[in-house]
Amino acid sequence: MENGGPSRTALATAYARAYHQIADRPQIFTDPLAVRLLGVTAEELTKLATPTTDHLGAGAIDQPRRLFFAARARFAEDAVAAAIADGVRQVVILGAGLDTFAYRNPRPDLRVFEVDHPATQAWKRERLASAGIDRPETLTFVPVDFETQPLATGLESAGFKRTDPAVFVWLGVVFYLTANAAHATLEYIAGQAQPVEVVFDYLQPAATDEDRAHQRARADRLAGEPLFSYFTTDDIAAQLHALGFTGIEDHSAPDLIAGYLHGSAGFEGEPPRALRASRILHASR
Repeated sequence: MENGGPSRTALATAYARAYHQIADRPQIFTDPLAVRLLGVTAEELTKLATPTTDHLGAGAIDQPRRLFFAARARFAEDAVAAAIADGVRQVVILGAGLDTFAYRNPRPDLRVFEVDHPATQAWKRERLASAGIDRPETLTFVPVDFETQPLATGLESAGFKRTDPAVFVWLGVVFYLTANAAHATLEYIAGQAQPVEVVFDYLQPAATDEDRAHQRARADRLAGEPLFSYFTTDDIAAQLHALGFTGIEDHSAPDLIAGYLHGSAGFEGEPPRALRASRILHASR
């Protein structure tokens, strides 16, 4: 995190999602606000997405990574749409970065809570104003420094209701937290009134020397924002089951992309994974 500015990874993700809108056909994920919110033209974005740029443009030029960012966003918003259809009226976006769901939300009865570091959130609000994107009344910003403030305090002081069902979207964050911090957040989510869902992505530990080399290269690209947490599929499933989550849908990045494009994407090293977990009260009604 840079003082007075956005997270570098939030920017890298935003560049990738924006470039997906102009570079990939068919699109996995449609976001008409992505380029506009960044404050660049399509031509400028294309120039940024070159092998000569730093890691902010790397997510854009790296097609498998770019497609995964698009696929995980689509996966999350599909889960949100299903939750809304089931009556859920609270969405929490943890580590929101330059996510635009709240500004595309057509439902006046759906509360959206964007949780992020105060510096990233302040920069986003400046970008929204510069881009002429109105803040909807259904959106609440929740500035939280996860290193010093508990998530519960920030959300509940912002009007989030623990006694109502919710869906949590938590993309591009888990691997920057310690295992204990990630588990504490999952524990908080599990304590929400049911039904509750969470969609997040995670990295697996390296299995070979080649995978470890790719992990080191990934860490080097993210100088200043180190990676802390890796989970096997069995480990994360065990944690979720222990917390009471009964429905777990876990996809590797290539499989997730293939589900939308009917094709595949090659990844160097162990690919990331995206997971949707639900906790549903099965008592008779």
